[in-house]
Amino acid sequence: FSAAGMVDPYGFERPEDFDYASYEAFFSRYLVVLTRRAIKWSKLLKGNNSIQKSLKVKRYIRKGIPNEHRALIWMIVSGAQANMEQNPGYYHRLLEGEKNDKLVEAIKTDMNRTFPDNVKFRKTADPCLQHTLYNVLVAYGHHNKAVGYCQGMNFIAGYLILITKNEEESFWLLDALIGRILPDYYSPAMLGLKTDQEVLGELVKMKVPAVAELMERHGVMWTLVVSRWFICLFIDILPVETVLRIWDCLFYEGSKIIFRVALTLIKQHQTFILEATNFPDICDKFKQITKGTFVTECHSFMQKIFTDPGSLSMATINKLRETCREKLLSQG
Repeated sequence: FSAAGMVDPYGFERPEDFDYASYEAFFSRYLVVLTRRAIKWSKLLKGNNSIQKSLKVKRYIRKGIPNEHRALIWMIVSGAQANMEQNPGYYHRLLEGEKNDKLVEAIKTDMNRTFPDNVKFRKTADPCLQHTLYNVLVAYGHHNKAVGYCQGMNFIAGYLILITKNEEESFWLLDALIGRILPDYYSPAMLGLKTDQEVLGELVKMKVPAVAELMERHGVMWTLVVSRWFICLFIDILPVETVLRIWDCLFYEGSKIIFRVALTLIKQHQTFILEATNFPDICDKFKQITKGTFVTECHSFMQKIFTDPGSLSMATINKLRETCREKLLSQG
């Protein structure tokens, strides 16, 4: 078994410049962790498919959910499972109902643009996940008419499908993310998204002031360097395994995890970012800091996000959200 084949376990093709040697070295170490965690999770679940939220479960989730339990745990801790059980047949009714042609067109346009590097989303794949993805997005657009469909949702739904291998579960997890966990990221005005980018800026001022000062001096707006971090929840930005570990915590602990990850990336590479001397240079540095062994080593990376940024309460974030949102609204 080689962990680093040409295609990863999720169907993504490795990039041309993929460093197989260092990945193999990391994965052989990580496999030991995965095996140990799998045993602990099996004991925790004891063959029944339910868990209660607790400090122990939170600790377990931070250390990573084994892939065979990931879909189940995401469903339970996000509230998606309860919603699905309370609304039997709802998903299928959405698919059978009247469709909004403009919405359907927008989704169709994005089908081939979704993970062109993933063999499971190719038209030639059998089964081809494009069909599943189309259904999930069309159903969601009719379920949440205020949001409809916007770019970025295709990538998130795609990841959910790769993990759950279940259309209806993917729909309810998408609903948990867009409806509850990510405040107003995908509405047409994207106020929640713009707010959170500003919130990150404020947090950087507090925790990594030199970088905030550099950004200000060169007039680089946060949205230019981090908008995709928020919109795509680190998909196509960080390695797949790392993204999944982040999502484990996101479903349990909510949106503050995004700030923890962002702050860790910035703080860890502070010296490197501060070498930038102009606008394009800064943008380039922000692309660079999401690559390399620091982010590939997902287990140590996840430990870092809970220590590096220091304390970060939901109360602090909500307070910052309030002031940032008001500022944005006053600017119109």
